[in-house]
Amino acid sequence: MSADGDSGRVNQRDLEPGVQRDFRRAMSYGDYLHLDEVLSAQHPLSVPLRHDELLFIIQHQTSELWLKLMLHELRSARALLHGDDLRPALKRLARVKHIQATLTEQWSVLATLTPSEYAEFRSFLASSSGFQSWQYRAVEFILGNKNADMVAVFDHHPEAQAMLRELLHQPSLYDEFLAYLHRQGHEVPAQLLDRDWSKPYHFEPDLVPTFTRIYEHAHDHWMAYEACEELIDVEDNFQLWRFRHLKTVERIIGSKRGTGGSSGVPFLRKALDLTFFPELYAVRTEIQDVAEPPQPTS
Repeated sequence: MSADGDSGRVNQRDLEPGVQRDFRRAMSYGDYLHLDEVLSAQHPLSVPLRHDELLFIIQHQTSELWLKLMLHELRSARALLHGDDLRPALKRLARVKHIQATLTEQWSVLATLTPSEYAEFRSFLASSSGFQSWQYRAVEFILGNKNADMVAVFDHHPEAQAMLRELLHQPSLYDEFLAYLHRQGHEVPAQLLDRDWSKPYHFEPDLVPTFTRIYEHAHDHWMAYEACEELIDVEDNFQLWRFRHLKTVERIIGSKRGTGGSSGVPFLRKALDLTFFPELYAVRTEIQDVAEPPQPTS
């Protein structure tokens, strides 16, 4: 009888003859992924060492890896829009949405950290804060939330600052989408096609009729219609991430100030009012009902 109690069945899977076993000269999984570097990059600072600090570090390191991939996909989507190649651009945005879902769900792991557990090592963070994530700021920049004042925060990191400065002065994903629509024959106000890209995008009421036509005649403008909805999905997901961030912080530190000097939860709450694609929300109000209402019977 086998160890699992089922006569005649061995609870073991034998290695197949062709499975690679000798990695003295061959590349291994760990070699390809540089796992020695990745798995040795966690350095808790608490003294005495607190059990829950590793959770906090890994949560934020994995978030930065996902942000790196998100930025990679958004850069590609923007370039594809610039080249009028919409279909693969939408594929990039579909992947971005899955990354966003993963990032949002990660907050549930950090939310297992209780206030008393966090208090045991919070002081060891000193002035470090997620506010200082240059990759998060880069994602906001490429989506259109430009803020030149943020560039100065990274004086200590020339490479990060150079990346942000470059993104600051480049068209955002939405800017490229509007330029794409213009080249496809849709009416886009001229001031949106040649503006100071370093400024945050502001609502343009003259653009709303264009989106109204796209939505009310979706069968004639299906690709543009689908792209609008993909962008709305990205923004909705971003707002969900912001909200889960806020509620996780509120759950763990309440109304305390942030380690980086912000007001904490009130500062995070202000971000919920920011929008990347304002006309895509405004158009919802303008779309007319087309179904005939039922007629009263005599």
